[in-house]
Amino acid sequence: MAEPREFPAEFTVSSEQHELRAGLRRFCERQSDEATVRRLMESDEGYDRALWTRLGSELGALALAVPEELGGAGAGMVDQAVAAEELGAALFCGPLLGTVGLAIPALVAAPPGAARDELLPALADGTRTAALVAPLFAPYDGSATTVAASGAGARTTLSGTVDQVPDAAAADALLVVASSPDGPILALTESAEVTPRGSLDLTRRHARVTLDGVTARVLATGDDADRAIRAAYLTGATLLAAEQVGIAQHLLDLTVAYAKERLQFGRPIGSFQAVKHRCADMLVATEHARTTALHAAWTLSDPSLDDPELAVAMAQATCSETGYRVAADTIQMHGGIGFTWEHPAHLYYKRAVADAALLGSAEAYRDVVAARVLDAATGAGVPVVATG
Repeated sequence: MAEPREFPAEFTVSSEQHELRAGLRRFCERQSDEATVRRLMESDEGYDRALWTRLGSELGALALAVPEELGGAGAGMVDQAVAAEELGAALFCGPLLGTVGLAIPALVAAPPGAARDELLPALADGTRTAALVAPLFAPYDGSATTVAASGAGARTTLSGTVDQVPDAAAADALLVVASSPDGPILALTESAEVTPRGSLDLTRRHARVTLDGVTARVLATGDDADRAIRAAYLTGATLLAAEQVGIAQHLLDLTVAYAKERLQFGRPIGSFQAVKHRCADMLVATEHARTTALHAAWTLSDPSLDDPELAVAMAQATCSETGYRVAADTIQMHGGIGFTWEHPAHLYYKRAVADAALLGSAEAYRDVVAARVLDAATGAGVPVVATG
């Protein structure tokens, strides 16, 4: 039997990360309260550009993943997960997933170049936004792209359509995943037809992106492109998992507060055993989800610590289900008021349902876990699994 691997001690959240969490929470309490979220989700753009710029320039929350030499903070994945959790708890309206979750990781992992090095500082300080144009409804599959590239160099053109691209309507720059005779490419364009699409989640806009022979600047090709695209998928899925944890934590706090003040038969409903048990189940699920999300972030910071794809798949499978279940329980625990438009529970419920499908369902990620743990298992010490 093989010798067990030695792993370093799991990360601990540092004092700087606690300060980051506290600063973002204060910012969101003032700038992303429920009234602001409702106003922005009904506006034409769907977010406040000035507020977005403040998030980048004043708080540095958009620059965490950008290297210091390109105007960023050069922070680790755990810092980014902490920020995503707090912004998710506030339902912050802005192109966070498109810009921070997908575009910036793809650019950081791409080879250095003029276009990349020019765009990253602008994304870090919030003066520009971006989106990744790729099929995002399943774990990364390099053969799934619906955009084709032709030509080479400055003559590269892109043709194809990608539906339901998060934050595309708000993007100043589009990073397009395309196929070419020589393999995948990652290209940058600002010339595309972007058509807003409906979404269950009113706080995060989606759009259809149509590319009809538009010119593009190639950022990466072949293995370099595959590496950059894969980094974007893994990072985006991890930050989405952290966002789902933020949603669950906020709803848990909301439900516990309501259980303490809502009276039934002359006593708070939180004094009833059934309500206590439901709240306890919500707490356990939320803490479990937070652990998996932060473990995935820790693993992405140093892939030698664990299998990144396995850790991310476990986080998404866990957090997607937790976000949805806690949101559904919150509505039920609030009774009639939880079903009304005036109560914020439905906004979080819709975000949780949309997030659970956005980068692949929990079932799809469980398949990834099964493939990497069971299908690839070899050697002594492997547990017997029934197949009949």
